[in-house]
Parts: sequence; structure tokens; C-alpha cells
Amino acid sequence: MRTMLGIVGAALIAMPGVAAAQSYQCTVPSNVPRPRPDLASASQPQRLRPITGYTLALTWAPQYCHNNARDASARFECQSGNRFGFTLHGLWPDGVGKEWPQYCTTTALLPPAVIKRNLCSTPSAQLLQHEWAKHGTCMQTTPADYFARSTGLYAKLRYPDMDALSRKPLNAGQFADAFAAANPGVPVSAVRVTATAKGWLDELWLCLDKSFAYTRCEANSGGLAANASVKIWRGKR
Repeated sequence: MRTMLGIVGAALIAMPGVAAAQSYQCTVPSNVPRPRPDLASASQPQRLRPITGYTLALTWAPQYCHNNARDASARFECQSGNRFGFTLHGLWPDGVGKEWPQYCTTTALLPPAVIKRNLCSTPSAQLLQHEWAKHGTCMQTTPADYFARSTGLYAKLRYPDMDALSRKPLNAGQFADAFAAANPGVPVSAVRVTATAKGWLDELWLCLDKSFAYTRCEANSGGLAANASVKIWRGKR
């Protein structure tokens, strides 16, 4: 059965000038994959730090699938007949510099119902487990409320015409301008663009304050320089 998000995404694509670019088509299986535990480690230690704001991270799925389609973990997103534009990577609490909080408490596996509810936004059960374990556990909330917050922010976003942008020379600043123009509540100063080593669009990182309002990103908070060239992978046309 096709999910409501997929139906809405398809409807928006059919409307001139509107690009949802989220779940173009997404069918959730009856039995969702069971994730592995995701725990703090020597390379990813527990860090208890004050939260200074948040980052909403979005992944450009066509590029992700171009790079990872053969991976078993990417099967649902890239090999099952589903089709995505931007997917929700996660909602990350920020700290000061690289001292952001992470893995604040050890947590159990996510319930299947939570995975099923969010799989068309973040199309990987393991990534959902990771985002909750690494980031959500630092936000004094429940898995259901953490994902309701992140998917609620994600669902309100709109996107520029990605196909048109992919056909012309583009830099990170121009893409940020186009994204902000499609989202009047998101200032261009809140948008960071990341790319692969070869310059292909990878992710968008959107800066939010402690009340989850979009705000100017801190200096040196990552992302490309405004004049850095960006290419957009669209796959087969």
C-alpha cells in the first residue's frame, strides 16, 4: 500500500512550480528491517554537553543511490522501486564547535511501529536507530516525539526545481539562494551545502536555534564556500 507521504509527494510534483522532492514514491513493507544496536565507542564516545541549537540534515537521495545502490543497507531506498528526492538524515543537537552532545544514554532498539512510521522520511531502519541513539537521546524526549519533531520540520520544506538547476552551472551560494526562495521561513544564512569530493551535491544542513526556528549558522560550522561549484546528480532522464 502506498503511503500518504508518497501520494502527497506525487501530487506536488504534478503541480507546476511546486517541488516537494521528498518521497516521490514510497511503499513500506509489512515487516520492516530490524536494526542493530548503535552504541557509543572509542571513536564515537558519549559526550554530555549543553545544547546550543540544532541542525536539520537532508540527503540528496539520487547522489546517495548513485554511490551506494549495491549496498544491502541501501536496498529499501535504492533498489525496491521506491523513489526519493531529499531524504531526512536527522535532527542533530549542536554544542560549541565540535563538542556537540552525542550518545547521551544507552537505548534499546526502536519499536517496529516507530520505524514503519518514519521509513518514508528516513529510508533506513539502521539510520533511524543511529539518529535516535546518537542524537535523539540527548534531547530529553522519546523516540516517537524525536522523530515527530524531525519529520515535522522536514515535511514543511519545499525545494527549487532540481532538474532545472542540474542543467546549468551552479555554485553553493546560488543553490542556497534558490532553496531559501522556495522556503520563505528559511533565511539563506541558515543553509549550508555539502558536496562529495568530486563536487556533487550531497547534503543540506539547516541551522535552527534552541526553539527550532531557522537561524543564521555559526561561522566555521561546515559546508561549502558560497562560490564553490556544485553539480546535481539526477540519474537517468
